[in-house]
Amino acid sequence: MATRDSASQGPRRVGRWDLAGRARTGLDGLEHLVGGLGTAVPALATLIVLAGVALSCLAGVGLVVAPLALRLLRVLADRERGRLSRWSGREIVSPEPVPAGLGAALRDSAVRRELCWVACHSVLGLLLGMIGLTLPIWAVQDATFPLWWHLVAEADAAPSIDLWTVRDVSGALAVGLLGVIWVAVAVTLTPAMARLQAWPGRRFLVPDPGTDLALRVAQLTATRAAALDAHATELRRIERSLHDGTQNRLVAVTVLLGVARRALARDPADAEAALDRAQDAAEQALAELRAVVRGILPPVLADRSLADALTALAAACPVPCRIDADTSERCAASVEATAYFVVAEALTNIARHSNARHASVVLRRQDDRLCLRVTDDGDGGADEHTGSGLAGIRRRVEAHDGAFALTSPPGGPTTLTVSLPCGL
Repeated sequence: MATRDSASQGPRRVGRWDLAGRARTGLDGLEHLVGGLGTAVPALATLIVLAGVALSCLAGVGLVVAPLALRLLRVLADRERGRLSRWSGREIVSPEPVPAGLGAALRDSAVRRELCWVACHSVLGLLLGMIGLTLPIWAVQDATFPLWWHLVAEADAAPSIDLWTVRDVSGALAVGLLGVIWVAVAVTLTPAMARLQAWPGRRFLVPDPGTDLALRVAQLTATRAAALDAHATELRRIERSLHDGTQNRLVAVTVLLGVARRALARDPADAEAALDRAQDAAEQALAELRAVVRGILPPVLADRSLADALTALAAACPVPCRIDADTSERCAASVEATAYFVVAEALTNIARHSNARHASVVLRRQDDRLCLRVTDDGDGGADEHTGSGLAGIRRRVEAHDGAFALTSPPGGPTTLTVSLPCGL
């Protein structure tokens, strides 16, 4: 069964007291904090290695291994660039390889910025990541405290922060209330802590403005070629649909009408049967023509909204699919059509290849981008190079200057993520 969070009353705005929206935002923030912790711990180790190499350089020993340490730093910085790119939907491109030689490497502005990043992230990222992990643990421990406090020794019956010893039910309930407070603090603070944790990467790991401009020109050239290729592919698809389907039906109608005309004078019964077959062929041609038109631009997008169009796709999918669409305003028609095409192709792949029992589609508008995530609990192992239609999705998304990412480990789950600029 397909459901949709933004119900028929219209788009739902996330208000101040929207607890579900706040909880979802808090969980996203916790996920990013944990991901940042995964790079902060290696960053601390790398910083220690770099400090040791710098000290050994005073004796001349570290001059040999210093370039290797800087290349190790580049690998870690690229990992953080990838994490931030997946978060924002905008790729942070790695700079050119680290120059050979210690002097040339230290003169490279990208290397110097990476040194600043590792110094900041190893301290700030580690601290915020540990706080982000500790708050949920405290919240769960204290919120469930009234259920198990009587099972432990009195000396151990205390809240997460050892402020008092619990001796009765009222004290246990007070600890449970403290757990609720920890939940509110975690939900409120984790998004801001995640943004603060990501700040060093956004500040020091982005390319130079000139590099970004050159890359942007190359990307626009590539996306223009992709747009032309996608346009030509779409025209070929429409031509094949009309030629192989509708045109053949209309030819059959013409032949059957000729048969009916010739049989009218000889045997009216045969003429009536031919007319019936001609009517069936005409109805089939009309249905195929409607299908071609819907493939060009679904009328439901113009008549209602993208959320309604996705709900119709989910209802027609053989795999039970949940639609979670929360968009407060419309995007450009070409963007909505691309999002519709992505979901339609993804659900088709899920039904044909994944052996999934459930699927979900999440649609959000974040600032000036439309973000789409399609997930299924199938077998995984999806590969865009095996002719499953994923390459076509990538080409169509990149033609709109969007970002495409696919995660499908063997055994599942499979997650397809698309980010599109809203104004095209």
